[in-house]
Formats: sequence, C-alpha cells, structure tokens
Amino acid sequence: MSIVVIGLNHKSAPLDIREQLAFATSEVEAALHQLKASDPEAEFVLLSTCNRVELYCAAERAPGEIEDSLIAFLASFHRLRRDEFEPCLYVHENEDAVRHLLMVSAGLDSMIIGEAQILGQVKESYKQACAAHSTGKTLNRLFHCAFFTAKTVHTATSISNGRVSVAGVAVELALQLFADIVRAKVVVIGAGDTGELVVQQLLKRGCTDVTVVNRSYERGRDLAQRSGIKVKPWEQLGEQLGSANIVISSAATPTYLYSRQTFEPIFRKRKAGALLVIDVGVPRNFEPQINRIEDVYLYSVDELKAVAEQNLRLREEDLTKGLEIVYASAAGFMDWLSAKDIGPLIGRMKEEFRQISQKELERFFVGVRREASCRNVMEAAVNRVVNRLLHCVIHNVNTVAKEAGPTEAAKLVDAIVQQAREISHASDNGKDVTT
Repeated sequence: MSIVVIGLNHKSAPLDIREQLAFATSEVEAALHQLKASDPEAEFVLLSTCNRVELYCAAERAPGEIEDSLIAFLASFHRLRRDEFEPCLYVHENEDAVRHLLMVSAGLDSMIIGEAQILGQVKESYKQACAAHSTGKTLNRLFHCAFFTAKTVHTATSISNGRVSVAGVAVELALQLFADIVRAKVVVIGAGDTGELVVQQLLKRGCTDVTVVNRSYERGRDLAQRSGIKVKPWEQLGEQLGSANIVISSAATPTYLYSRQTFEPIFRKRKAGALLVIDVGVPRNFEPQINRIEDVYLYSVDELKAVAEQNLRLREEDLTKGLEIVYASAAGFMDWLSAKDIGPLIGRMKEEFRQISQKELERFFVGVRREASCRNVMEAAVNRVVNRLLHCVIHNVNTVAKEAGPTEAAKLVDAIVQQAREISHASDNGKDVTT
C-alpha cells in the first residue's frame, strides 16, 4: 500500500496559482467522485483552504504512478496545462506523506504556526470524503491519527496560544498600520469561520464600531447577535465601504467582488480619508490593481507573512516539541500500516497448514482404513496439534514484529507460507513431506 500527497501551499506557490487550483466547497464532492471513479480500489481525501490545496491518496500502486494520475486530475478538473502549476507542487510519499498530514493538522505547516483553524478544515475535508465514500481503512486510520496528534501537540505545548490564525494576524496587521483602531469603523465581509474569528479578534482589541456584511443576511445577523456588532445586507456593501476606515474580507467567491473599475467610483464618494483593505480570501475578493488607487492600502493573505514570521520566532521551542510528537506518531502509524498486511498472510498460513493436515489424513484413510471408526477422533486430534503449532508460530511472529518491526515479521510469515505450499505440493505428488 502506497500513501501519496501532492499539493501546493503558501510556501510553494504564489497566490495567483493557488487561486486557480482552489476547490470551492460545492466542487469537492464532484472531485472526489471523479477520483474514485478513476480508481475504485484507491482512497482519496481532498483538502482545499485559503493557503493550500492537497490531494491524499492510498492505493496498491507505485507512488510515481499515483503522483502522475493526481497531477493529471488537477489539470483536467481545473482546465489547466500541467506546466502552469506543476513546478509549484510538492510530493510526499509514505512516511513523509504521513508526517506532512500530521504537521498540517497540528498547525505546524501553516503560515501562522500553531493555528487551530486548520484542524477544523482537515476534519471537514475528511468528513466530505466519508460522505463521498472516497476514503477507506488506510486513510480512515491516518486521519484519525492526525486528529489525535494535533490534540496532543496543542495539549503538550503552548503553540496554540496567542495570535494563531489568519484572522488574528490580519487584525494584528491592522493594529500596526492604523493608529487608532479602537475608534475606527471596521467592515467585515463574510460571516464564515474566518469572518467570525476576525470579529472575535477585533472585539478583543477593543473595537467598538464593527459591521458584518454577508451574502446570507441570516448568517450575518446570527454572527452580529452573538457578538454584539452591527449587520448590514449584502446590497449595502458599497455604501458600507464608502464610510469604512478598515475592511477585512474573507468572502467565498470564485471571482473578485471588486475590480479597480468597480471600486474607484465607490472610493471617490468617500469622506472618510484613507482606507485599509485586508483581503484574506482565496480566491481573492479585491483585484490587486485596487492598491494603485491613491489612499487605498490593499494587503492580501500572502502579505501577512511578516507578522506571521514574528509569530514563528516566538514559538520555535514549541515547534521543536510539536515536531517530536509528529515524528513519533508517524512512526507508530507506519508500524500499523506494515502490520495490517500480516493479518491476511497469517490467514493464508493457517489455510496452508489446514490443507497439509487434510491431505495427510486423506493419504492415511485409504483402502481398508477408509471407513475406520477412529477417523473423527483422529481428525480432531490432528486439528488440535496443528492449531497448537500455529499458536507457537504466531507467537514467534509477534515477537519478531516487536523486536525487528512489522516488515520483518511479514517477511517471516511470507516465507512460512511459501514453505507450506511446497510441502502441500509435495504431498499432492505423493512425496514424503518429512524429507
């Protein structure tokens, strides 16, 4: 069984490439069904967030073959040429792939080291894969291992303390760039998970004039009521931008909410002076050209890196502890992955032993002994002897697995199966199996 992950993130690919490879929530199920149809025996999970797109696959194929098929799928699904994005991809195989998922889930591979939001996103991706019936025994075990490892990292270290989300860093950037954020009018576009985190961070900083605008007015109203802020309908977004000092946007949208051409008329009517726009959406909500408008200061998610690097320096010790936990968990998973192949081998070994005993009994009960009254008693006795021998063999296999690892144990069982088959074939040919 091979485990492969291919993907790109904030470290390997610029934002314009990540935007093209991103999957909308409504596209994930269709993508998983398409992958499963292409290889019904394989397992797949698709993770798509603002900072990464990753495909996980477990299959009985060579890693290189899996990698090629996944890259071809991405190109086909997004109608791109491979050479447009392939140089930005990273590929991890087997234990490296396991470590990568564990690091991602624990927030150790995030732009904001220690962020807790990514764990929820990984869980949601796994939930979607289960709903699409695209996962199975191997990835089920792997993702539950990732969830447990993330919990252990967050419990055993203080890595998740402080500004550990894109939302937190966005607000921190606003604090650095805006002199009096407490009195500023802040418009939050989007009431999803990120939008809610933004609101929480603003309120922690003492902001008193916060308005949320969301496509679904009901969802925006729910957030506003829980948080004690204002809410406006989507149709009034332009009006709200006209009077805002700070805009933090995380709306899920396949295209820009505003281009420079549509945004300039709104800005010209403003009487509120300079405008800070922090766009953490992927795909982006605001066209980059908007930054060229005088007195508009536009920052995208990738431009939060300077603040994120400060966060990393404060957490280097916790990062080391977290990595130690990840490596230990990955090694444990790989032991399970190797050991799970021993079970079928032991089953085949038992069957070979059973066939040998049955053939020897058949050789004994021929001629005048065919109808012997002791046959049932003798068969029961032989079966007991075989079972006791199997118990001894399996005990030794378990000892080898503990001392030398599951791979060596699997080799031992495979060798015993091959020898048992040779004995069985010799018995078929009437040869003495003891020689």
